[in-house]
Amino acid sequence: MLRGLPVRCLSLLTILTTAGLVLAQPQDQPFDVNIVVDASRPIGPLRRIWRFFGADEPNYGYMKYGRRLLAALGQLASHQVFFRAHNLLTSGDGTPALKWGSTNAYREDEKGNPIYDWTILDRIFDTYMDLGIRPYVEIGFMPRDLSIRPEPYQHSWTPAARYDQIYTGWAYPPKDYNRWAELVYQWVQHCISRYGSQEVENWYWQVWNEANIGYWQGTVDEFLKLHDYAIDAVRRALPRAKVGGPDCAGSGGNFMRRFLEHCLDGTSYATGTKGTPLDFVSFHAKGAPTYVEGHVRMGISAQLRTIEDGFKIITSYPQLKGIPVVIGECDPEGCAACQGPQLAYRNGTMYPCYTAASFARIHDLADLYGVNLDGALTWAFEFEDQPYFAGFRSLATNGIEKPVFNIFRMFSMMSGQRLAVESDHQVPLEVVLKDGIRNSPDVSALASIGDSRMWILVWHYHDDDLPGPSAQVKVEVKGLPIKHAQGHLEHYRIDQQHSNPYAAWVRMGRPQAPTEEQYDQLIQASRLALLAPPCNIGIAEGRASIGFEFPRQAVSLLVLNW
Repeated sequence: MLRGLPVRCLSLLTILTTAGLVLAQPQDQPFDVNIVVDASRPIGPLRRIWRFFGADEPNYGYMKYGRRLLAALGQLASHQVFFRAHNLLTSGDGTPALKWGSTNAYREDEKGNPIYDWTILDRIFDTYMDLGIRPYVEIGFMPRDLSIRPEPYQHSWTPAARYDQIYTGWAYPPKDYNRWAELVYQWVQHCISRYGSQEVENWYWQVWNEANIGYWQGTVDEFLKLHDYAIDAVRRALPRAKVGGPDCAGSGGNFMRRFLEHCLDGTSYATGTKGTPLDFVSFHAKGAPTYVEGHVRMGISAQLRTIEDGFKIITSYPQLKGIPVVIGECDPEGCAACQGPQLAYRNGTMYPCYTAASFARIHDLADLYGVNLDGALTWAFEFEDQPYFAGFRSLATNGIEKPVFNIFRMFSMMSGQRLAVESDHQVPLEVVLKDGIRNSPDVSALASIGDSRMWILVWHYHDDDLPGPSAQVKVEVKGLPIKHAQGHLEHYRIDQQHSNPYAAWVRMGRPQAPTEEQYDQLIQASRLALLAPPCNIGIAEGRASIGFEFPRQAVSLLVLNW
């Protein structure tokens, strides 16, 4: 017996691995960590904020591996998962490229008459709906025939190009705001006729992306006008539609304040009346990883400070008390289709571990500021026809779900009431906001309880992707609603040996043309894995004790039934 748990339920000592996956036995001995979960102290419903995803390239969704990944997302929580995509109104034949997509929904004939074509949009949304996904509809970008500066229109961006080269004709204001509004109105009407008003009322509708930076090549006033005309069109077609925004880059600062004050008290450009409907508020928050002394150093503090700033702005308006808030892009850094040494965290276990630690702190910030946090949207999907593990920020590669996907599988298993957790190795929130996690590692948990079941998500995170000693973790559960029982424990794990197709691919020799047998092995390695067979565990006086060895940059989910 070790720490109250039978040996058959414990992990073997896990060999730590560096960012380059060179296996090494750490010289330091494991350090002790004590975590206490109080089942008698619920602190509110567990926020299922993880259910939101998105990508620049909408056309990937109905392609071979895109469909497979959307199906896996839909299986996490059928018809509760939302997907946001850029380029839903962009002109083109639907051929995707990095940071590009198109639907050709709008064009004009020789006389300037509008022609609407929903073929590609239907294919995108039909795929979502067939696979248990709902749209988080981003109304944009500008069709070529509506743009005040249509040429050049399609960019040819690559990861080696300057980012500002993408801001071509699609990023400009419309030549006619009434035609812009009519396009939106016809689109919503078409969605209603195809999917039904009751379904479409569940969707989110917002205008454009990050209009406070280069994605919008007009003025702030022109964006507010664009927004007002689009939102009025949505509501004319569907009065109960869920509308909001502005999905700005970062917390938005003065731009966000101007947007909120315009929606609350300004005069609508579309109607001439006071205010513009606002059912949710959305902004973006990104981390800032760097490459220092040969390794990746994550920037969790930058992301969390941005979220705190956004919460401060929103809660400074009494009229917005209780309004749903969505972090419309919530990621370790800003460019999914970029590559580089500072982005080397993406394939391995650091990405899911960062996500676990950051999402827990996002819950804490929402509680601290009294924010009704509705979602934190992960801007990562997949890139069709790219090399295996190419270094993009994605959830899957060539149909193989990466380690990060398994953190969402873990999140999806949790529900009920969130519980109070104490850890003697949790880095305090104020320290994380100020300095990140740069000294001692952060080992803590997010826990919840339902009927006769408890979930405890545990992480061992550090900003620096370097080897370090493992933790000897003892989780003490107290206050269970049953005094004496035989509990049943399942222990799921993401580490170098579990739920990790990247490590398996490296062990194979990094094949870019894996055999059928190798591919099947990678698929198997991509599934969420148990650390050990499920086992029984004693509950006495409402208490239970669970102990395990825990390597750095690993995540465990303990599921206790009684």
